[in-house]
Amino acid sequence: MEKERQLLVIFPHPDDEAFGVSGTIAQHVANGTPVTYACLTLGEMGRNMGNPLFATRESLPNIRKEELINAAKVLGIQDLRMMGLRDKTIEFEDENKLTEMMTSLIEDVKPSLVISFYPGYSVHPDHDATGAAVVRAVGQLPEHKRPTLHCVAFSKNCEQEIGEPDIINNISSVAEIKMNAIKAHLSQTQLTAAAMSDKLRENDPEIIARMLTERFWTYKF
Repeated sequence: MEKERQLLVIFPHPDDEAFGVSGTIAQHVANGTPVTYACLTLGEMGRNMGNPLFATRESLPNIRKEELINAAKVLGIQDLRMMGLRDKTIEFEDENKLTEMMTSLIEDVKPSLVISFYPGYSVHPDHDATGAAVVRAVGQLPEHKRPTLHCVAFSKNCEQEIGEPDIINNISSVAEIKMNAIKAHLSQTQLTAAAMSDKLRENDPEIIARMLTERFWTYKF
């Protein structure tokens, strides 16, 4: 993996980074690339409250905030930005204002590479709305000033409609860091992380493929 001048990761929820791109983030950090992670919400509408329960609807935002901070520390992210939007409402935000937020981030951070969701192919409305805003913000820049945009897609029809991923990144060298980043989001991933750990120990080929490879599509404007 080549060193980037600056990586900017933009996702709507705490834990979005952990499952899909934490290995790639960890590799960039190891290469000396500065990483900024802009998380649009605190995931306060998340359905999981721990097992056994250790959160309430009122306490969950603060718990998820601390989990996000812990995950960023695990990954070595030194610039974590919480953008203050409300969970499950990104799709209803004014498109111009959301685009302006992304544009301001890009102007401030000056990334050479941006990672976000591929709009229309990332399942959750918040994911799609975030990715669409990032695409609009990057696309309106002069071509010679545009950072590369790598998008995460995982809907069932994505490969049939947008083709094979441009990048399949093997992150086995940082697999433990990725698992620890997932575990940091305890309220949301407690049971999932335990099941994944069990399947890894059993050398389950599906979970190995999911855990040890991260896929990206280079957005073509």
